[in-house]
Amino acid sequence: MCGIVGIVGHSPVNQALYDALLVLQHRGQDAAGIVTCDAEGRLHLCKDNGLVRDVFSARHMHNLLGTMGIGHVRYPTAGSASSAEAQPFYVNSPFGITLGHNGNLTNAAELKRELFLQDRRHINTDSDSEILLNILAQELLGQQGLELGPASVFRAVEGVHRRCRGAYAVVAMFAGQGMLAFRDPIGIRPVVFGQRMSAQGMEYMVASESVALNTLGFELVRDLEPGEAIYIEADGTLHTQICAHSPQFAPCIFEYVYFARPDSVIDNVFVHRARMRMGKRLGQKIRRCWPEHDIDVIIPIPDTGRTVALEMAHELGIKYREGFIKNRYIGRTFIMPGQTQRRKSVRQKLNSIHLEFKGKNVLLVDDSIVRGTTSREIVSMARESGARKVYFASAAPPVRYPNIYGIDMPAADELIAHNRDEAQVCTALGADRLIYQDLEDLIESVRKGNPRLKTLDCSVFTGEYVSEVQGEYFHMLRQKRNDQAKQDQLRPSATLDLHNHA
Repeated sequence: MCGIVGIVGHSPVNQALYDALLVLQHRGQDAAGIVTCDAEGRLHLCKDNGLVRDVFSARHMHNLLGTMGIGHVRYPTAGSASSAEAQPFYVNSPFGITLGHNGNLTNAAELKRELFLQDRRHINTDSDSEILLNILAQELLGQQGLELGPASVFRAVEGVHRRCRGAYAVVAMFAGQGMLAFRDPIGIRPVVFGQRMSAQGMEYMVASESVALNTLGFELVRDLEPGEAIYIEADGTLHTQICAHSPQFAPCIFEYVYFARPDSVIDNVFVHRARMRMGKRLGQKIRRCWPEHDIDVIIPIPDTGRTVALEMAHELGIKYREGFIKNRYIGRTFIMPGQTQRRKSVRQKLNSIHLEFKGKNVLLVDDSIVRGTTSREIVSMARESGARKVYFASAAPPVRYPNIYGIDMPAADELIAHNRDEAQVCTALGADRLIYQDLEDLIESVRKGNPRLKTLDCSVFTGEYVSEVQGEYFHMLRQKRNDQAKQDQLRPSATLDLHNHA
């Protein structure tokens, strides 16, 4: 999962882009990058591995000149953890294009071969985002004239939609000419745009989540529709167009479960309210299926478990307590490569308050259970803190299938619920009882915020994918993105690195 942002303004945008990336840091902690464009059309780029606060120094910020720019935060799903794959990417022809991408292309290997055989384009990394950039560039090569008008841009995006499969929310910038954002024809990954009036005129911003707009004083206009593109010229003129034939609407439900910040609004659904409804429905399930429960206290696993746990406690009339203190200087363990590193990070990230566990029957509440590493360690910590019984509740159904749209769930056999029933998962976690959310309740918790959401991508729960995907893709995914492959990628290697650093 990644975060994207772009701003077309009338004053320097370097600080605003930096501030927006800080707000979107939860979407990626592997790398960060900003590229700006000055009045002469020259691009200024800074990107590297690390957190936003570590990548950009005062010297870098002073060099990021211009009133138009884009930014990106990344964690690696496709590709490796090399700094060469930090975004935005750049290609000089045509026009000079930089691009940042959130999502995953399921036909990336096919496109890479096609770009070389047909277009003689060299792809220097393993990132599907570089492939997407070159597809966009190749589609623009067929346009006439030296001026890049909105009609040319939208025709190029139509070509991207024809050729690319999978999930993509994209922000791109054309040197000296304008900024482009577009969303895949199914609307799997989120992207919004907003506006604010300055003394010099209207300014525009696009971002993965609305919270980035709010922080910078931009008014949320709306989400981009599936298959829609928005092009903002350097002078602030805005154009929008649906560029896909027969778009669908099936956004990723996991955004609401885990990834998005609770203060964001995605596709007109308030994430916080959706999580409240998840908690209420999960509480109702416990009352219905376990009326004689002996739960003494409900304790959330911070942070995303809090909203769900609070509503469960209210619904069931059970005490809510904070039992874990979080070290906020440790990254999200879900994103970290390798089981050993995740397990170690759980103990570093969370410390239990023994008083809240000792002698009690405790219900732990989390947003989901993926690999099970974090959940297993937390159950163990609760027992070590003196809990008499440890129950576990998940706001999401069992995650049994790999995600192919940009979330780091690549190998089915690394998912604790794959080929296990709920009783077997409970045993594997070391819990006394396990309660999963029903899929229908999860869907309705999200859909109630926007009845227009007739379909949601629930593929990690059902194995039914909303886009076309070839069977051999799953084998390739496992070979390339399982934990061992990620560990191998962390080893030093002699590779050509055309990394740009301002």
